[in-house]
Amino acid sequence: AGVDVVGEAGDGAEAADLARERRPDVVLMDLRMPGVDGVTATARIRALPEPPEVLVLTTWEVDDAVIRSIRAGASGFLLKSTAPGDIVAAVRAVAAGDAVLSPESARAVVERLRADEGADQRRRALELVGRLTDRERAVAERVSLGETNAEIGLALHMSADTVKQHLSAIVDKLGVTGRVLIAAVMVRAGFGPRW
Repeated sequence: AGVDVVGEAGDGAEAADLARERRPDVVLMDLRMPGVDGVTATARIRALPEPPEVLVLTTWEVDDAVIRSIRAGASGFLLKSTAPGDIVAAVRAVAAGDAVLSPESARAVVERLRADEGADQRRRALELVGRLTDRERAVAERVSLGETNAEIGLALHMSADTVKQHLSAIVDKLGVTGRVLIAAVMVRAGFGPRW
């Protein structure tokens, strides 16, 4: 209930065209498709005005394509073996502005990003985080822990609307496309979770 399928695409080019035409709230994106792949399609979709969220479906826990899709603006990823009810719950969560990564997946993504980071990336991340107010930095740190807007509001004693306003400012100041990339910047700068 409350979830309508508004289109189905056979490849990434068609997915981007349908997203532009039908304006869904969420796109479930397969990374392995003929022609234009899912990573390229994700970047095209996220470049649209008022883009839908993109939730990636993959057969592997974390690989290069998953990392590239997150960098392209995906809000998270699920394994194709995920139960249908969990996929619906993830679609709803992403539509509400939350990222979707299991704790194990989040750890794997963060470890991969840490492995990829160099001194220049850390320095740049620190510069970006330096643009944030103390309150925005507190919200961004909570995002990097995988907390929902409601959890962040409860922990920082602010309304959901205030959390959303801070998230909008954080996205602008960091120059990123969503929560997963906020977390990536925070981790690179040394403010993220430490497993």
